[in-house]
Amino acid sequence: MSVSGWFFSRGHCCPAWVLIACALALPAQAEQVTITAEFKPDSAYPHRNKFRNTTPPSGYCASYPQQCVDNEMFSLQVPIQFESRLPIPANHASERQGAMIKVPSQWRELTVLHEQTREPKIVKVRIAGIGSNMSTDDVISLVGGGDDYRVAHNQLWGNSWVYAPPPCLYSGVGWFTPTNYTFFWKTPENGVCSKQAKFDVPWMRFAHLDFAYELETPDPLGMSSGFYNGSLTYTIGPNGDFDFGDVMLPSDSALTLNFNLDVQHTLKVEIPPGGEKVELVPAGGWQNWLQAGRRPVRLFRDQTFNISASSRFKMQMFCGLSIGPYDCVIRDRDSRYSVELQVSVTLPNGLTDMAGQPVRRQRLRAGEGNALQFQPGFYVDRAPGTLHFEVPQHQMEYMLKPGAASTYSGSVTVIWDSEF
Repeated sequence: MSVSGWFFSRGHCCPAWVLIACALALPAQAEQVTITAEFKPDSAYPHRNKFRNTTPPSGYCASYPQQCVDNEMFSLQVPIQFESRLPIPANHASERQGAMIKVPSQWRELTVLHEQTREPKIVKVRIAGIGSNMSTDDVISLVGGGDDYRVAHNQLWGNSWVYAPPPCLYSGVGWFTPTNYTFFWKTPENGVCSKQAKFDVPWMRFAHLDFAYELETPDPLGMSSGFYNGSLTYTIGPNGDFDFGDVMLPSDSALTLNFNLDVQHTLKVEIPPGGEKVELVPAGGWQNWLQAGRRPVRLFRDQTFNISASSRFKMQMFCGLSIGPYDCVIRDRDSRYSVELQVSVTLPNGLTDMAGQPVRRQRLRAGEGNALQFQPGFYVDRAPGTLHFEVPQHQMEYMLKPGAASTYSGSVTVIWDSEF
């Protein structure tokens, strides 16, 4: 008994990366910065279900890459300046009258939507570090004598500018000249980080804004292939999200992060050579029937396949022949008599139904409306599954009669489809 079948898989290998644009809306123009990352299933790390950031760093991490690697930071620089509108007095009583920095270091959520299906997903973001190039008058002239610029910088602020005031944290290194200090502070929690000037500071400027960010992206295995878009806007200025006090005023009042997430998935099914032709046989072969006339309990064949999947997919079945209540049948070419053919599927570990249950001999029914949906718990790479073909027991007495030869055949089409 034979069943000739064609097995098709339809999947996608779409690039998966994350695109984040940070827009700074100046009065006359908007500054943009782009962040890229990607998700690609990796057979070497099947449980690593995360996006990979591929954006070239700018600012502090471009100048001191090892410091950022050691601290797991990633910085971007945008051309927003902060300029003092008043002199900073020595030993000022209020932190808002001096050098203070407060950033949105707490997690914030935004919704990104698939650009075609409008499927929503949640992204979380926080600002994990802040830095700039601080400039003022020659520090030796401000503190009154000496010729050691390092000592002068320390005297001006009570200690080295590179050592961040709590709750901010030291990030690695700094770089200074008589009038400048390049720095970067980590911001592990929400709070104000301020330094008190020990001498009068006639003016001060932050030449740009460096910031590090952390992202919590959705599980890409639960996302559809394609692009997701969303945005988040931070305010800048006194009492804003980025708050540098009442003296240091920014050149812009907002920072917008525009998100574009692009997800790549893999769905691939490999049928071994010759697997498109399935021969149904009884357990133990045909000897009991041929020699003793013992009718088989059933006819069956298990056809293995290898599947690679990083996303949700569905399986559909279509029959070459169907009669009455049966999904698929195979037919004797001479008598034209037909018998029922049942098809079921077993999937490897890591692939479940949409309720999270293992898939073991799950019955396939014909027609698009009977499609079954499955999902990965992690990236499954070339793992073995099985299609089970069976003529059930109740068909045997009609199919096999002593002294009557017959050949039954038919076709079944199975589709693995990542498009919902």
